[in-house]
Order: sequence, then structure tokens, then C-alpha cells
Amino acid sequence: MILTYHISDVAPYINWGYFYFAWQLKQEEEQQRIRREAEIFLSEIEGRYRTHAVFRLMDAYAEGDDIVVSSAAQGDSARIACLRQQAAGSDCLCLADFVLPKGCTGTTAQHALGSRVGLFATSVDAGMESDFDSDPYAKMMAQLLADRLAEATAECMHQQVRTRYWGYAPDEHLSMADLHSEHFQGIRPAVGYPSLPDASMNFVLDRLLEMGQIGIRLTENGAMRPHASVSGLMMAHPKAHYFTVGKIGTDQLADYARRRGIPVETARRFLAANL
Repeated sequence: MILTYHISDVAPYINWGYFYFAWQLKQEEEQQRIRREAEIFLSEIEGRYRTHAVFRLMDAYAEGDDIVVSSAAQGDSARIACLRQQAAGSDCLCLADFVLPKGCTGTTAQHALGSRVGLFATSVDAGMESDFDSDPYAKMMAQLLADRLAEATAECMHQQVRTRYWGYAPDEHLSMADLHSEHFQGIRPAVGYPSLPDASMNFVLDRLLEMGQIGIRLTENGAMRPHASVSGLMMAHPKAHYFTVGKIGTDQLADYARRRGIPVETARRFLAANL
């Protein structure tokens, strides 16, 4: 499903703390000043740019450290290879732990929440990253707000998925502070982030989502353009939570390469930060 938003639709979901961090502002007075300027900027570009989301809800099961997703209606499937924590003292978690294993039925509630996985991508109109080159300050403001708007779009979309499209939390009523503190059921691990660190996983998601529908293209390493884009998974299991994969050994690297069907050296390049 494709969703398009006006800036005013998703601006309330902006996490301003990350915006202040990007400007390296620590004093409250400076933060309030830049926020006022940002809100004026957003009002000025309202109607000129929009943000976009594409998502799918797919049947899923865990097979080892892989999540296998499929759609009987559309006849497609994919294997999402995940990584497991290996560091001493860790819980040895893997995202596949939050999906029911193949052949496991569980209770009705468990099955409903653990046998589906959402895939998503969000972005902004590319012009937000290219239309302000003649004004360095406006360019910086536009780029940093574009990043925040892409994240805000993911937050807004995920809320709509939980309460309406997937509908496993129809009675959810959370404040923005609660949303930013992730006090909702389920998680939204993003590609390139600690629990799903391999950016090349975007190639798998792109095949299922067709990210080009919302203007996203991928580089040879799987990075998204526009830069202000977010992609990842949506998981509903009540015990699902975020974690950091951290460093992995050569044994898991080789196993991951095998499961991805890519050469070990290619996997090593994609996972350089985790080795």
C-alpha cells in the first residue's frame, strides 16, 4: 500500500531532539529559536513537497536466523537473513526470535502477532534535498528537516498500521512523547540500524515493495536516495524489542553469506562495521 502525506500531516510526529542534535545545539534558548525557524520553514513549503510511504503486511515464519515472508495472493516470497548477537554477556538475540518458527501454530493471539511481518519504506520529495542549493542556510534547514520528516512519516505510518491496517492495537492512544519513547506494542527495526545493520538488505525489500513507486532508488551498496529515506520491518510480537547485534565472528559471517547467497567477501564489505 502507498500512502502520501502533506507536511502538516506528519510534522506533529517530528522528534525535535534529533533535530537539535543535528544542529549541535544544547542550550534550550537556541533549541527553541531553531525550532521556531524550522516551523516557519515548514509552513512556507507546505503544499510544495509531500512525504510518502509504501508498506506490505506479509505472512511470515522463522527458519533458523532467517525470516521467510510470503504472499499467497501475489505469489511472491523472500528470505530475510538476520544476524544474532554473539558478544559474551549478550542475550544472543536475533530478529527472527520474534517470529513464530516454521510449523509452529501457538495460541490464536501468538499466531496472529508472530506469523506476520510488515515491510516498509518512507521518503520525501527529492526536491527537498536539491531545490535550495543557492542558499546554504535554507539548504541545511531543508536537508535536516527532510531527514526528520522521513522518520516522522515512518512514525505516523506505523501508528496507522498498528491501529488500522494490521489493526492489532485498535485502542492505542499514545502521546507524541509516548510514541517517541516507543511505548507501543511491537518494533520497527530500520535497515542499517543496530538490529538490522546490513544496508544491502534494501535490495530484498525493494524487490517486495518496489520503492521506486515513492521515488526511492538504491546505490550499488543498497543506500537509499533521497538520503532522507527510511526502510525496515514492522513486528508485532509483544515481547519484541530493540537490541544491538554488535560484533560478529567469522563463523557467523560465513553463515550469513551462505544464507544471503553472496560471496563471503561481499558480506564482509556490507558488514564491515560489525566485524
